[in-house]
Amino acid sequence: MRRINVVAAVLAASALGACESSPPPSQTGSPARSELPLVISDPLLSDPVVNDPLLLDESLLNASVPPWPAGDERGMGNTQGVATRMRCAAYLLHPKSREYELSHLRSETMPMSPFSTPLDYEYVPTFGPAFSRHAVNGENICGEPGGQGTQIDALGHFGVLPQPWDPATGPIPSQNAVYYNGYTQAQVKPTPDSPLLKLGVDKMPPIVTSAVLLDARAYVGGGNRLSGGQQVTAAHIQGMIQAQGLGWRGILPGDVVYIYTGWEELWQDPNVTGEYYAQGPGLAPDAVHLLAQKAIVAVGMDSPFVDPVNPGQLQGQAPPPPGTPPGLPFYSHHYLLSQAGIHLMENVRLKAMSQDKTWLSCTLVLALRERGGSGSPIRSVSYGPPRL
Repeated sequence: MRRINVVAAVLAASALGACESSPPPSQTGSPARSELPLVISDPLLSDPVVNDPLLLDESLLNASVPPWPAGDERGMGNTQGVATRMRCAAYLLHPKSREYELSHLRSETMPMSPFSTPLDYEYVPTFGPAFSRHAVNGENICGEPGGQGTQIDALGHFGVLPQPWDPATGPIPSQNAVYYNGYTQAQVKPTPDSPLLKLGVDKMPPIVTSAVLLDARAYVGGGNRLSGGQQVTAAHIQGMIQAQGLGWRGILPGDVVYIYTGWEELWQDPNVTGEYYAQGPGLAPDAVHLLAQKAIVAVGMDSPFVDPVNPGQLQGQAPPPPGTPPGLPFYSHHYLLSQAGIHLMENVRLKAMSQDKTWLSCTLVLALRERGGSGSPIRSVSYGPPRL
């Protein structure tokens, strides 16, 4: 396999379009040399259809992998570092890269999660300081911002009880919950009104890495939107990697994996039908395990739960999809957060990237540094070359 050094790729890509005027005189005072703009002849850089620009040296393909130090609270966030930033840079600076907004526009009329307090916006009248020329605008927002819209879950968002809770026996025995890395309820959330003292979203590092987009709408749905409760399996993930020409690379430690299901088509603002949060496609348990083995930092889907939810399941009128482990109806949340330390992104906008067949990109995901928060709204973006 032909390889190029990512540093050379980035420098070459960034040189495209550089000013063609003569460079300034050097600091030594010697006459300036007449230089032509750098022209890239390598098809790996100039034509994204031919191949990928990120055929790296082996040393840069390898991000940090578990096990992590004792007392760790970052989980797969520990994969983020020089290797992931360098992988990201090749797509960010590729001359044919496009910018993709992966977050939905937030408003009080967008679809709202039934598990979080809805957002209520109050737009206040224009005001200003007396005896000044200033006119100032602002707004107040009530609700649970970290649980609505395009958002990311902190590792402390989910813990696990030793056995299923029966409401007939009394309040939930949350004191018995165990979280990622063995943290107990007393360590994570010792009182009902406590923020997360461990594993909060403030412990999540900035995610700056390469991203893999898998088109389940095309591969699993045959070009149609996946249905409520439909599962994306490990075999589907492996099949999509091959079908999309990514077998040479696969999924690398520290990657973000985006999975497009087409459920995004039901996102409406204003939310008239209420279809979006009624059900949804998601990951099968074996897909969850596969992604955990790959040591990715996060998985994002254009669906509301990441977990598959059958029609009627939220109302107690239907069971979870087949294969769901007993007592763990939201198995993706359970395993990826509390066992594997992998962040979950919900309600991600992936249609545009999928239409462009931008399977590989540089993605940036920044959470708000809310002290002890269980999640955060995000404005995630990706930069990558289309493959149309």
